[in-house]
Amino acid sequence: MRLYNIQHSTSALPYLEQAAEAGDVEAMYYMGEAERRQRMMNMTRAALDWYLKAAEQGEPYAMLRLFQSGACIAGDECPKDAEGWREKALAETLPKAEAGDTDAMLALYHIYRLVDDSGDGQEWLEKAAEAGNPEAQTRLGMNIRGGQGWYFLESRRLEAAEEWFRKAAEQGYVPAMSDLAGVLEKQEKPEQAWEWTVKASEHGDVGERFGIGWCYLNPQELNSEAGIDMCQNKQDVVLGWAILLAMVEETSNHSAQSAMRRNKDEITSEEIEQAKMLAREWVEKEPPLSNFPPRFGY
Repeated sequence: MRLYNIQHSTSALPYLEQAAEAGDVEAMYYMGEAERRQRMMNMTRAALDWYLKAAEQGEPYAMLRLFQSGACIAGDECPKDAEGWREKALAETLPKAEAGDTDAMLALYHIYRLVDDSGDGQEWLEKAAEAGNPEAQTRLGMNIRGGQGWYFLESRRLEAAEEWFRKAAEQGYVPAMSDLAGVLEKQEKPEQAWEWTVKASEHGDVGERFGIGWCYLNPQELNSEAGIDMCQNKQDVVLGWAILLAMVEETSNHSAQSAMRRNKDEITSEEIEQAKMLAREWVEKEPPLSNFPPRFGY
C-alpha cells in the first residue's frame, strides 16, 4: 500500500498479490485498482477477476467497479442473488448502514450516486459525517466547497466547508488537513493555512510536503505563482533543497524535480552537499509519503 499510495502501482502488485492470495479482501480490491491504473483506468480481465473475488467477500466498492464496467451485461459476470452488481451492493450495504456502520453509510453515498438517486446518497453522507466518519466529513466539505447547498454568500460557503474539514482534520485525517489549508487560504487566513499545511506535510501528504519544500527553497517564487502569501516561513535553501531531494528519492516526484531544476542557481555546491546529508533524515521520516488516493475515486 505504501507503493500504491505514491502511484507506483506496478511495484505494488507483487506485494498486494501475496496478501490477496492469502485472503485479504482489501488487497483483492486494490489489486483490481492497481491493475486498472496500469491501463489508464480501463478495465482489464485481470482487474475484473480481482474485483469479482473481492465482491464475493462482500466488498461494496468492488461491486460498484463491476457495475461501472458492465461486467454483468457485457461480460456475463452477474451476481447469483441480485439483478446486478449495483443492486447487490445496495442490498448488502444498506442493513449495515442502518445498524450504524459509518463506512457503510459512506459506501451508500457512492452507491446511490450510481443509482442516480443523489438525494438518498447525500442523506447517508450527512449521517456518516454527523456520526464522525472523517472521510465522509471531508467529502461533505468538498461537496459544499464545490457548490452543493444554498449559501447566499461565498464567504458563508467557505465557512461551512471549513467546519467539516476541520472536524476531520482534528481527527488526524490527512486529506482533510490539506483541504482545510486550501479553504483557509481562500478565506485569506494565511497563518492558519500554513499551520495545517505543515501538519499535513508532517503526516506524509505529498502535495503539502512539496509546498513546504518549495516554500523553504524559494518562497517568493511560490507566493508569486499562488497569488497569495502562502509561505509563512523564512527562506532556507538548504532545508528546501533537502526536502525536495528526499521527495525525489522516496517517490520520484516530478514536481520536486522541476522545482529543483528551476532553482539550481539559488543554491551553492557547498549548500547542496549539506542538503544531501539532511535529505537522509527526511527520507526516513514516518509516516511515509502518500498521495492519499480515495478508496473509490475515478
